[in-house]
Amino acid sequence: MKKVNSYLVLVICICFSSATAFSQITSQNIDVLMESALAKFKVAGASIAVVKDGKIIHLKGYGVSSVETKKAVNENTNFQIASNSKAFTTAALSILEDEGKLKWTDKVKDYAPEFKMYNDYVTENFNIQDLLTHRSGLGLGAGDLMFFPDGTNFTIKDVLTSFQHFKPVSAFRTKWDYDNLLYVVAGEIIARVSGMSYEEFVQKRIIAPLQMNNTFVGSSLIKDTSNFAVSHSSESGTIKKIEGFNDQINAAAGGMFSNAQDMAKWMIVRLNKGQYGPDLKTTLFSLKNHNEMWRIHTVQETDQNPRYNSHFNGYGLGWQLSDEKGNLKVSHTGGLPGMLSIVTMCPDLNLGIVILTNTENGGGGLFTAVSNTISDSYLGLDDFGWTDKLVQWMGEDRNSGDDITKKVWEKVKLAKNVKIKNEDFIGVYADKWFGEIEVFEKNKKLWFKSYRSPKLNGPMAFYNANTFAIKWEYQAMNCDAMALFSLDENGKAQSIKMKGISPNIDFSFDFQDLDLVRVK
Repeated sequence: MKKVNSYLVLVICICFSSATAFSQITSQNIDVLMESALAKFKVAGASIAVVKDGKIIHLKGYGVSSVETKKAVNENTNFQIASNSKAFTTAALSILEDEGKLKWTDKVKDYAPEFKMYNDYVTENFNIQDLLTHRSGLGLGAGDLMFFPDGTNFTIKDVLTSFQHFKPVSAFRTKWDYDNLLYVVAGEIIARVSGMSYEEFVQKRIIAPLQMNNTFVGSSLIKDTSNFAVSHSSESGTIKKIEGFNDQINAAAGGMFSNAQDMAKWMIVRLNKGQYGPDLKTTLFSLKNHNEMWRIHTVQETDQNPRYNSHFNGYGLGWQLSDEKGNLKVSHTGGLPGMLSIVTMCPDLNLGIVILTNTENGGGGLFTAVSNTISDSYLGLDDFGWTDKLVQWMGEDRNSGDDITKKVWEKVKLAKNVKIKNEDFIGVYADKWFGEIEVFEKNKKLWFKSYRSPKLNGPMAFYNANTFAIKWEYQAMNCDAMALFSLDENGKAQSIKMKGISPNIDFSFDFQDLDLVRVK
């Protein structure tokens, strides 16, 4: 999930800090805010829950779950919550830690001997908390091509043995770079320790006790999808249904389905430090592990935005942690194709906000604008006009990225008559973690296809020198790529390096991590 440029926000705050002040936001205000954001960000549907002092004070759906069926979103409409699943993974590990079945400092290799990192020291010392804190030394989204786009055939064994093939971008435990694959490993440890699948454990030990009756860990237990939101995109300027994302390997990094009603229950339990039930006499996880999850483990740069006067920022166990006007802020976002969500809690105010959306990429603008506006009102801040500011910023950012992408395809069009010896590039190439791909000829054009990720296939058009632009048949996300060939002395391609074309490409398309070498 991409974040708002903090420098831009700083400039906006300085320039517009004299906006009209408002009092604590009302339910009617939220209705107006949501309807306005839905229209301005071009989002098909969304739902929201706001909890305060242990009670739900606003719970409602807006828009439609599908632009084709026109079915209205309500408080029980299920969305994919994507990376907001990570907090359930850390809660599951907390339960196992409370029961003495593992320790946070236990070495990963003791539970998964196949696990191997990029050097022996890191392999020997990598512990369970390292799986959860984005401090591995690997780059942003390393290895996400194993399940982006969906439909790949990678297994947990592939994941456990893949990390040795990546090049670190920082020293171990020194820098934050968001990671999904290591959460998949955490899910496998939960399965091995508990004796049941990750999905079964979370469903039985967390979802059922909290009576989150319409929440599903993975898709295997879903029997009725009549009230499920479907994925959309408004990248083209109009809202269109797109191909959704299916389960991959396990649900620990982002595979859960939930709704505003159930997520309100989740926030109330989290704000109650793991206690729930009549008179809060039942404990999901200990106070010790509540504190462990909401303690900074990986320090990040503090936002210098004077609006919030923040003093710290970092990542805990499945949660982003910072302060705003002297109040702790606990939050996380989630993003899958056409499914974008946010959970924001202010424990000092006993306040929680969850927003679930079904449109790429406007959903991110909507949940940021609305959650910020609501939390700002409780912090006693002025009405900043978040919706209009973010619509403007996102438009400028999208236009900048579109200009770069447009120039690439314009250059491809101008080069369409350049004669290429297809036979110099045709062949099978392999990467140590991603497996084999093939460059072949189809209708006298070069085509690229991945053997293990079937949706990554499409025509290759000459761009310049030894570089080709690939237009994937998969277009649910903006992920077209460049292929840069290295040739031998006879002009025969020997290897391929890749990178995304658009500056706005999702980080999970980590083409830059591939090192494809000719094998046939």
